[in-house]
Amino acid sequence: MGERERDGETREATFTRREILRLFFGAGAAVLLDRGRVFAQVAAGAVPQAARAAKAKAVIQIWLWGGPPHLDTFDPKPEAGYDYCGPLNNPIETNVPGIRICQLLPQLARQADKYALIRSMTHGNNGHETAAYIVQTGRQPGERIVYPSMGAVVARFKGYDGGYESLIPPYMVLTSPLGRFDEAGFLGPRCKPFYTGGDPNAPRFVVEGIVSQAISDERQRGRRDLLASLDALKQAMPDNPQVARLDEARSKAYEMILGDARKIFDLSQEKDDLRNRYGRNTFGQSCLMARRLVEAGVPYVTINFGGWDTHKEHFQAMYRLLPQLDNGLATLLQDLSDRGLLESTIVWCGGEFGRTPKVAWEAPWNGGRHHYGQCFSYLVAGGGFKGGQVVGASDERGENVAERPVSPQDLLASMYELLGIDPNGPLPNPRGLDVKVMPIDEKPEQGAGPLREIM
Repeated sequence: MGERERDGETREATFTRREILRLFFGAGAAVLLDRGRVFAQVAAGAVPQAARAAKAKAVIQIWLWGGPPHLDTFDPKPEAGYDYCGPLNNPIETNVPGIRICQLLPQLARQADKYALIRSMTHGNNGHETAAYIVQTGRQPGERIVYPSMGAVVARFKGYDGGYESLIPPYMVLTSPLGRFDEAGFLGPRCKPFYTGGDPNAPRFVVEGIVSQAISDERQRGRRDLLASLDALKQAMPDNPQVARLDEARSKAYEMILGDARKIFDLSQEKDDLRNRYGRNTFGQSCLMARRLVEAGVPYVTINFGGWDTHKEHFQAMYRLLPQLDNGLATLLQDLSDRGLLESTIVWCGGEFGRTPKVAWEAPWNGGRHHYGQCFSYLVAGGGFKGGQVVGASDERGENVAERPVSPQDLLASMYELLGIDPNGPLPNPRGLDVKVMPIDEKPEQGAGPLREIM
């Protein structure tokens, strides 16, 4: 396996984009290359029945990698004093009376009727990878099997088993991997996300394996034609079904590279005014790209927005990151609403945990905040979630949950229900274990159950 560098860390890369394209576009290719064995074992499992009529068709997950501070975003505590709120001590009113958020989020303040804030998220884990696993899967780390993330589960049941026929994979990540864990878990390679790579804010969004900066379309067509002329396997076994599936996979891959499907990644088709409102930066244009993907029918899109691991000089980072979050997320909510997509698209925004309420002013932190899984915040909108609401509360300093604890299991089970996926339905796995999607008939470890009050 290769190695990749991100944010100064080395992480393990399980599949290249080209390999994922091959796995997605052709079961025949997977059989020939012995890459589809795991998926073939899983495919025989049962499909969960709908718990209720689905209100949501798609999900946009905004993953604030590193852990965003709840006191400096959606749960300000100016009364706690300077040691807790620092210079961000002047929260602003939103368009919903009684709800205040950080002063650096003025556009989101004008959209509060479209989202709900969860101020009592908790899991108590302070490790990046383990906390990310808990939030993404709703499961505790350390079990004998690796559970899939919500994106992989949605890709399975709303994608491959839900009649999804697009050439675009049903689980997309803009633009880099989410961390050091296997998002697909035991659901196998076909349910892994497709990482676009590239930068949607660049003059040309170079989607790895689909769009090349250095190779022209004419040269790509020439390569395709040359490859076809050299395909001795097809010439020798024209009636072989596996060879036919491999040929179909190659044709679909080239349709993504050279056909109309590639146009979905061309942001130049959008008006400059709208692109400017989203923000001319990687995160803002990723939000616009996410809207284009769900508009095209993709059921799950994650935006990986890093930079929130602010142990040092935290507030300097907030003055840079929060305006980008404000522009991108607020415009996304308004754009989805204007197009009639918000009611069928869940948007959830947060990270693996929060940051310590008390600021570390001393050297070497110089005003930093550290990992904090005891109490943190999330924003949810659309897809059946009621806007203009606050769920739960933290104490006067944001250190502990004071009202209505919400675990990641609670949040994920709520979203599965809105998607029409039964949380208590079976989740197929290669070992044939009795595993449920996200059981809600069992007592949650820390939370108080699904978010009925905003569903």
